[in-house]
Amino acid sequence: MIINRRTFLQQSASLAALAFITTDLEAKGTLKKFGCQLYSIRDVLPKNPKEYMKQLADMGYKYFESYSKDPLWGMTPKESKSYLSDIGVKMVSTHLGLGDTNEAMIAKCAEAGLSYVICPAIGMQPSADAWKQKAEAFTKNGEICKKHGLKYGYHNHSYSFQNANGVKGQKILLENTDPSLVCFELDMCWSEAAGENSIEHLKQYGNRYELCHIKQLETKDPKPKQTDLAVGIIDYKILLRAAKDSGIKYFLVEQEQYPIGPIESMASDAVYLKGLKF
Repeated sequence: MIINRRTFLQQSASLAALAFITTDLEAKGTLKKFGCQLYSIRDVLPKNPKEYMKQLADMGYKYFESYSKDPLWGMTPKESKSYLSDIGVKMVSTHLGLGDTNEAMIAKCAEAGLSYVICPAIGMQPSADAWKQKAEAFTKNGEICKKHGLKYGYHNHSYSFQNANGVKGQKILLENTDPSLVCFELDMCWSEAAGENSIEHLKQYGNRYELCHIKQLETKDPKPKQTDLAVGIIDYKILLRAAKDSGIKYFLVEQEQYPIGPIESMASDAVYLKGLKF
């Protein structure tokens, strides 16, 4: 078959365009699986934990991160593991305050199939030495967790990224903990609210972060106010691409403020993440 010059050029242009489109599609990422922090439905969860967990599972959340002094919500480790398996969910982690973290609780979390115990907050520390003392406490808990096949971690708030008297607490914690014992959970809403460049931070320290919290800001000033993922000011197309590239394993929605109510917001957030390409 003879192809004239015009036909050849037209076909070449079409193939080039197709290659560009294909490459563009391949470059886009999606979250095939995502989870949520159960604190997002704290106003209703205690009334009927199993029923509300089932509602979240039906929305498409595949991972749960628990909280409270009873992270299994009245179930034994065996019961919790079995129930969550039945509804297609894995409880991957729980938030547990420093004062509530002990070997018995860590062993219970391990029996329930969790992979992480996370310190949710420590408050602003008055000095670099105080931050280093927290790092030592994290390391001790990390050693206990390692005995039981878990990892210990820290979840930031905005104060962790604030420069107070020339000291940035998050940097001290990152640089004074053993990566084999302590990991980090990046709350991207709070890092952004603090004015941190989260993408640049992940370029430098991304290998320390294994989980992240996804929540949205309606406004930063004069006080951070949260809203549903689809309508806020944080560009998650860019931020989730950076988080994925850095190697973060678990992406967890957490919402502390809602335009209407917790169930409505969690349903909206699940729809947003299912449709997001980055």
